Amino acid sequence: MFKQVMPLSLIISMRFFGLFIVLPVISVYTLSLPGATPQIVGIVVGGYAITQMIFQIPFGAMSDILGRKGTIITGLLIFAIGSVLCAISTDILTLLLGRFLQGAGAIGAVVTAMISDLVKEEQRPKAMAIMGGMIGMSFALAMGVGPVIAGASDIQTLFWITAILPIISIFILVKMVPDAPKVTHTYHNHSTLGFLLKNEIINMNITNFLQKGLMTFAFMIIPIILTKSFGWAMSDLWKVYVPALIGGILSMGPAAIIAEKKGKYKEVLLLGIFFFGLSYYLIGNASSELSFIIGVVVFFIGFNMHEPIMQSLTVKYAKVHEKGKVLGTFNSFGYAGTFIGGFVGGSYLVEIDGSFAASLYEISMVLVFVSIAWLLLILTLPNPVKMSNSYFDLAELDENKFALLDSLAGVDEWYINNTENLLIVKYDNTTIDEEAIKNTLK
Repeated sequence: MFKQVMPLSLIISMRFFGLFIVLPVISVYTLSLPGATPQIVGIVVGGYAITQMIFQIPFGAMSDILGRKGTIITGLLIFAIGSVLCAISTDILTLLLGRFLQGAGAIGAVVTAMISDLVKEEQRPKAMAIMGGMIGMSFALAMGVGPVIAGASDIQTLFWITAILPIISIFILVKMVPDAPKVTHTYHNHSTLGFLLKNEIINMNITNFLQKGLMTFAFMIIPIILTKSFGWAMSDLWKVYVPALIGGILSMGPAAIIAEKKGKYKEVLLLGIFFFGLSYYLIGNASSELSFIIGVVVFFIGFNMHEPIMQSLTVKYAKVHEKGKVLGTFNSFGYAGTFIGGFVGGSYLVEIDGSFAASLYEISMVLVFVSIAWLLLILTLPNPVKMSNSYFDLAELDENKFALLDSLAGVDEWYINNTENLLIVKYDNTTIDEEAIKNTLK
């Protein structure tokens, strides 16, 4: 499994690294351009997310027609062009166009779909966790190196680095990633949009929306407050991002183990949300650089607790034939949150008498109450039941009896892999075992 998953996880994490590396400094850079306002800054910071949201479904559909690899290469080339445009921009409109193009290469769902193609169904949660962990690590690393490189050189250097990464990713894709097997599935119960009404998936979509929105707002305010309110130079921003980097890395491993190994996904989500609320309380009431930095570190601890498990947990609530739609919707909610977090933050962060303190306090207190409501929402989320998968040779079974599985206690879902002539049954092994299922079908 690792041979298939690691190259694809590296590709998607490099793409996110390219987006993340500019986040610690882009708001300050944009604010320095002619005609800049906090509202425009917010759109530039989160602008890539609106095109990500728009192009998720078209790229997913294109991958079904043209193939996964061709679609991923197309998205990476668009991302590279957008990064070059950002690197050469000298005005806000060109920078904004480049950010929109960066987001238009929306390959996240396609990479996830290809991973699903390459690994067995019971291995997919672990594969998603690996991918989520690598994205979390790229996020943490970008926080640390972005301000250092920008301080030593300039933000254009960060965009040139971002432009090179997708070219490297294309090489990895062509040389290291195997072609997806030609597997077809026949499902006994095709669903349309029913998954949108499932409470667990609704909760996860809201969680992704809020998590990404709070992240974008954090990246917008951190450099502005430090440089404008506390008089820091851009080259000094690493002093806050490095502690946040360390805290984030240290929180990822235990959170992933507790969630994946112990099955306590809800508990990890709740603790992360608690840290979000606490962080914005500290940020909004910060009277010194130290208290502000503590708030920032607490935020990124909470964020990095969530990141490795978000997609893995979401797919656990989806039927196997709905995973693509579920993850596409989940990602769209996240990108909507990213855009709105920047836009709303830019609209309400106002400088009054040379200080952002008053407006920052008001916004932060609203986000504390949002976090409390979010906590109450997740309290209703059940931890997913651990399921087993069994593979039966179709030649040994009576296909006329397959419909009995729909009413068999403990069976969650079943489907047919026509390519390998297998019946795959997912079931709760505390209620029924493999032998009982097989006897039902003979």
